[in-house]
Amino acid sequence: MGCVFSLPEERRAAAERAPPSRETSFLEKMKKTGRNIVVFYGSQTGTAEEFANRLSKDAQRYGMKGMAADPEEYDMAELSRMSEIDNSLAIFCMATYGEGDPTDNAQDFYDWLQEGEADLDGLNFAVFGLGNKTYEHYNAMGKYVDKRLEELGAKRVFDLGMGDDDANLEEDFVSWREQFWPAICEHFGVEATGEESSIRQYELKVEEDVNMNKVYTGEIGRIKSFENQKPPFDAKNPFLAPVTVNRKLNKGGDRHLMHLELDISGSKIRYESGDHVAVYPTNDTAIVSKLGDILGVDLDMVISLNNLDEESNKKHPFPCPTSYRTALTHYLDITHPPRTNVLYELAQYASDPKDQESMRKMASSSPEGKALYQSFVLDPCRNILAILEDIPSLKPPADHLCELLPRLQARYYSIASSSKVHPNSIHICCVVVEYETSTGRTNRGVATNWLKSKLPTDNGHKASVPMYVRKSQFRLPFKATNPVIMVGPGTGIAPFMGFIQERGWLKEQGKEVGETVLYYGCRHKSEDYLYEEELAEFQKSGVLTQLNVAFSRDQAQKVYVQHLLKNKKEEIWKQVHSNSAHIYICGDARNMARDVQATFHEMAEELGGLTHTQAVDYVKKLMTKGRYSQDVWS
Repeated sequence: MGCVFSLPEERRAAAERAPPSRETSFLEKMKKTGRNIVVFYGSQTGTAEEFANRLSKDAQRYGMKGMAADPEEYDMAELSRMSEIDNSLAIFCMATYGEGDPTDNAQDFYDWLQEGEADLDGLNFAVFGLGNKTYEHYNAMGKYVDKRLEELGAKRVFDLGMGDDDANLEEDFVSWREQFWPAICEHFGVEATGEESSIRQYELKVEEDVNMNKVYTGEIGRIKSFENQKPPFDAKNPFLAPVTVNRKLNKGGDRHLMHLELDISGSKIRYESGDHVAVYPTNDTAIVSKLGDILGVDLDMVISLNNLDEESNKKHPFPCPTSYRTALTHYLDITHPPRTNVLYELAQYASDPKDQESMRKMASSSPEGKALYQSFVLDPCRNILAILEDIPSLKPPADHLCELLPRLQARYYSIASSSKVHPNSIHICCVVVEYETSTGRTNRGVATNWLKSKLPTDNGHKASVPMYVRKSQFRLPFKATNPVIMVGPGTGIAPFMGFIQERGWLKEQGKEVGETVLYYGCRHKSEDYLYEEELAEFQKSGVLTQLNVAFSRDQAQKVYVQHLLKNKKEEIWKQVHSNSAHIYICGDARNMARDVQATFHEMAEELGGLTHTQAVDYVKKLMTKGRYSQDVWS
């Protein structure tokens, strides 16, 4: 199991943004503060925002001045006036989300680029895209922005960079950035100041006589929002949903697969089958306590980290004032392996020169540096606590560490229920992530272990989960008569429980419903066959026309869902080619989704008489028409 703990996660907009009356002109702000570089980010999980901050900080090292900016907060039409600032440059760190889509915060910018006929002559730009090769539309957003800006007359001053999160996104970014800055210096005729010192973005203020009612205790947005809940509920204002059911689904084996039900009564939250539920987890208190000990800090000290740049919209890296304990529990990601910039900035706090040297080396793009980062940080999945334990001379101040760590992100799960059947409840199906690393430590997935502990009544106290719903494109056909073919091994069955419930409800309403076929897979029939009783009941009542299950390890030869698809190829091809069936795939993107797609290519070649290229095109057309949908993760 790798170090990935979660589904594609939501960019969490900083809760403490300045009020709505703030400046929407990035140009005026740049002029007022003498900046010539603006770095826009399209970010869903916070990584593109982090990269943008690193680039804007870099500018200072090269005698320039930069600012990171969220395109959602500014009037992007001002890009056409960038030439009013000498030696100006706009950098775009653009992540691709879902099926080649823009991130939520870049949607308006994307629409503007598509509709707009702006004249961007005089704009100098460069783009770094964040993507994942496992997905069909690799880096679609980065490629589009790079191409479209040039079409509108802007001048590309450095080649498009592309990061692959399936391999090593950090390494891709560091390599691009190391070539980027010398090229920019040459383009603008500036010399690097060679200032390699650490540049702080925030300053620590220890809050003395503070009114505890004004101290954040884990809220994402408005203070006291968990005590005094007000709709509408969204990423900045999650709903605290009581957990009414938390049961183990598997009968055996060494994994823990679970089914949870969240009560959304009275929240006005609406959802459709196929949507995602986002939950805000908290870190393991044992890791937080150990970090407090090793940093030698009183975790209950109330602090604020205040931006040194008074013009910035982002006043604090996380809601302040708060305690170190709250920041490390609710707001900061302390379990993912830290990125190289964190190691670089912390190196100065190692008292042993050898440790300083190796930490800086890991942040360089030299082959030795990359290999060291891979072998010391990534392969053994060392989190920040493990790094502090294994480099004893490293004693950073707690406030600088908190400034550098990324925000803890919401985790997404495909909703495993239909709102037609369960209007006041959202179901989650997931597997607890836990594995041993090569250093002998046990790493535990943040969200799944936290969810596992959420028992409906805990000593009379009701457990609850901060959550909101994110709409998806993963939808049942508009016409109920269309046949539906669902492929979802393991926890990939989640959205299909909602789909099947909904098809059953439609039948009860007297609607004519097309064939509903499920291809499901697990390891052993006796151990991890999820929802076995429910599926048998759906089949018995005729809601599920066909139930095909692959038990991968119940025989000598491994059998997966794609093998079952091949066995029924004639029947499937007829449904798809002649009866307008809709195909849905949910689960692992890296292997399963690829193999299933290859199976459909083979079907189109063999039974449709198409060449390989035509078969690939055929499936692409199905995707465009919304008849081949994927809800996958890597």
